[in-house]
Amino acid sequence: MANVLGINRDHATGFVVGLGMAAAGYYLYMKNKEKVDETLAGYGIELPGPEQQDLSGLTLEELMLRKETIEDLIAEKEMELEQPVLAEAEKPETKPKTK
Repeated sequence: MANVLGINRDHATGFVVGLGMAAAGYYLYMKNKEKVDETLAGYGIELPGPEQQDLSGLTLEELMLRKETIEDLIAEKEMELEQPVLAEAEKPETKPKTK
């Protein structure tokens, strides 16, 4: 059978090795996350985490944008909760057929 895509054993080996290296890099990053983040901060690269958000430093425009985003998320969650209720209410009642 001819290989239409031109992928050979070297390509597959490279893919598997690359995937393994990416997994190892992620593991090492998560293991040393605090040290890596401190080093990056030293170079001027800030990686904000959920616990590091200081909203008092934001401008009014940025606060309003966050407020709108949160309100949109709340509305979506409310709609998700209401959909099963609406689906139940829309189902027609089935009556047994009598002959």
